[in-house]
Amino acid sequence: MNALYILLVLFSGVSFIIYGCLLLVSSQMRNEFKRFGLEKFATLTGILELLGGLGMLVGLKFSFILLISSGGLALLMLLGFGVRLKIKDGFWLTLPSLFFMVLNLYVFLITK
Repeated sequence: MNALYILLVLFSGVSFIIYGCLLLVSSQMRNEFKRFGLEKFATLTGILELLGGLGMLVGLKFSFILLISSGGLALLMLLGFGVRLKIKDGFWLTLPSLFFMVLNLYVFLITK
């Protein structure tokens, strides 16, 4: 594993742990899901993001877990990107989901 690979995994893992926790406790984050028309999926999404982020960190030791986590997070972000396009959010609001989708897809594809 090279340093850039480890940095990308750590960045994604920590980001999703933070975002998942915020989604579970922050009313402001939950309001975003209301805006999307997906309020009933907010808790599930927060749990999946938290587990995915933890899986990224554990995956530095166990590559199979990294594959599952990075693939799952890439899929989750693909869905998030699709939602943002559907509700016609602007470029800057859509960019984070696209960025994290590409980042996690990259990690998934290069993990051995």
